[in-house]
Amino acid sequence: MALLTDTKARHIKPDDKPLPHGGVTGLTLHASSTKGHGKWVLRYVSPVTDKRRNAGLGTYPETSIAEAAKLAQSMREQLAAGIDPLELKRIEAEKVKIPTFEEAARKVHQEQLSGWRNKKHEKQWLSSLERYVFPRIGSVSIENISPAMIADVLRPIWLTLAETASRVRQRIHAVMQWAWAHGHCTANPVDVVDHLLPKQSARTEHHPAMPWKLIPGFIAKHVQTDERYNVTRALLLIVILTACRSGEARFMRWEEIDFKKKIWTVPADRMKAGVMHRVPLSDQAIAILEGLKGLHDELVFPSPRKQVVLSDMVLTSFLRKVDAPSDIEGRVATAHGFRSSFRDWCSEQGYSRDLAERALAHAVENKVEAAYHRTDLLEQRRPMMQEWGNFIMTNMS
Repeated sequence: MALLTDTKARHIKPDDKPLPHGGVTGLTLHASSTKGHGKWVLRYVSPVTDKRRNAGLGTYPETSIAEAAKLAQSMREQLAAGIDPLELKRIEAEKVKIPTFEEAARKVHQEQLSGWRNKKHEKQWLSSLERYVFPRIGSVSIENISPAMIADVLRPIWLTLAETASRVRQRIHAVMQWAWAHGHCTANPVDVVDHLLPKQSARTEHHPAMPWKLIPGFIAKHVQTDERYNVTRALLLIVILTACRSGEARFMRWEEIDFKKKIWTVPADRMKAGVMHRVPLSDQAIAILEGLKGLHDELVFPSPRKQVVLSDMVLTSFLRKVDAPSDIEGRVATAHGFRSSFRDWCSEQGYSRDLAERALAHAVENKVEAAYHRTDLLEQRRPMMQEWGNFIMTNMS
């Protein structure tokens, strides 16, 4: 059979019969709706199904006669080896695409969102990777991530920001563990990365805390104002008086307050340990809450303008504005740091570790000890919280 020439191909008409190319068995050019244009088709019998099949090889003249012949000849060689080229193409297309590190990380983040209660953690989990990891290895295929690459990512912050580096390492580990579970890699390179990095002398980065002896003076100078029940200042006072986390207080609702029994019951879904927590309220805390009645039907600390929950930055901004002193030189005290201030005060006043830890709602790490914790020691904590309130409000008029 004669070879198909460009002259014949350029003159093919819409109604013409397919033109065979004698160079490769089964290769034909089918006319299209435009003169001089056509579609290349290789007809063959599948060695897998024993059925006739048509494989498209592109269009003419975009795919030249020589190119079509080369493609067809390659497929004929596959057929001679017992391989159906269309079936092979289908299998290749169905193979799972191995993601880049960034693609995998964003997938893991989305899959884990439903299990996280802390919105701030949701943002920090991904933002830390966006800041420290994606610029270096985000575009690298997950199967090609090596321990050395991860060490290079962590090295700039490994000693200077030890706690941050630890969290970034944990998040990289979670991504690589997901990749391993899905068959994208054969091992988790994070498991050996510590051997490539220097030993950290200190990993803990404490929240800057105000020395407890400075708190009464700080409150008298910066928190007590003519706007006695300014929402931000009232929120800060409740955070200090109850030694709670700011998020627990920002979402406080009136239904959680028992004014008669002087108890604030924080629901489990707002506690870090996932366990309901009761807080005995001092006289000072009750007075502050009484002054906030009427601002909102449900929220105790509503945003004045939008009547929604206050931002997690409201206390941070206030403390920065007044340059609140801390126990770490050059850094402003944080709202969370007042829990540490309270803990130090408890120790120096001789209160037991158990009472102080219950007041802070810290989870008991020892499983055996935790099994015997049948009471929250509410009434035993009440005098301690009242004395704390008396102390920090000493200079209040």
